[in-house]
Amino acid sequence: MKMLDFTTNLNSLGFEAGLSEVEKELLFLRGRSAGLTVSGCAHAVFVYELFRLLRKKLNAENGCTANTHLSVGILGGGHVGEQLAKLFLNSSDLMPCDINISTKRPETLGEISNFGVECYFDNIRLAKWAGLLFLCVLPSHLPQVCSDIRCHLSSDCLVYSFTSAVPLNRLAMLLEHSFIIKPQYEFVACDDVTTVWLLHNQVTAALKHKEVLSASLPLSMNGGLFLDQRWVSAVLYALLNMCSAAKLGSGKTLLLLNELFETAVSTKTFTYHSFVNSPSASDPHKPDDLFPWINLVEAQTKDTPLTDLVLRNKGLRDCISVMYYNVFSNLAEG
Repeated sequence: MKMLDFTTNLNSLGFEAGLSEVEKELLFLRGRSAGLTVSGCAHAVFVYELFRLLRKKLNAENGCTANTHLSVGILGGGHVGEQLAKLFLNSSDLMPCDINISTKRPETLGEISNFGVECYFDNIRLAKWAGLLFLCVLPSHLPQVCSDIRCHLSSDCLVYSFTSAVPLNRLAMLLEHSFIIKPQYEFVACDDVTTVWLLHNQVTAALKHKEVLSASLPLSMNGGLFLDQRWVSAVLYALLNMCSAAKLGSGKTLLLLNELFETAVSTKTFTYHSFVNSPSASDPHKPDDLFPWINLVEAQTKDTPLTDLVLRNKGLRDCISVMYYNVFSNLAEG
């Protein structure tokens, strides 16, 4: 027997019913918060998927049949950490055993634990294990967290930070680590930020809506949010570093990256000088030489060769958007 919801359309029981007029003027902040959570989690999963696809190509290049999945660590089991874990479980083919969460209260993550995700409180253990580490902690907790884990991160572990209140340079200093991506979101004028972002209070459910997925596109966000485009450059440089860590020469690295981002108009989007233009860099005519290791902190705080390429190459931008849609295609509404 279907149960009736007698509270439907009863505005007196709604969230806004008890708010004063002054408080109602601040309701747009709920939309902003939801937008940051939805977009932040979606962009993080997209980065993982790019890493997985490249790792698959690297394994094929090396004749390796090993697992293409990365070890994904989520440090912090609050609202953002929990939503991120659920999105991984629902939108990617990442196995639960490839996800670990370290949080002060692992007992609150029973739903996620039941899927097979290991949840515990041991930040050092997580840092040693993870190949891709997502920081989802409060700014006030960050100094202690960084102090705990900074000696235990491998040099090629990508740290992806959700802690927006702490500047990137300070985070790098606290971690003594430069292989970091920290998306920089800005708020822009918008008539009603709540229309899109508050369609659902769960990230996975929200991304089932085509308008939400479209609003969260990294290169063309709307709904009152804007993502600094140097985030895209940092992601591409992180993929480049992944090839360097695998000791892949610059020639084969370019081949794999061009295969990964093959556009409708070009199969050679990237050249050697798309990434580096320093006179001291390796000779582009020596394809067996490695690319120099790129400092991601500098890539997100200064203009780079990739900054201009991403801006002017519509084919690359369109390719990234299509890949982004494909990651969440299994969630989207029919």
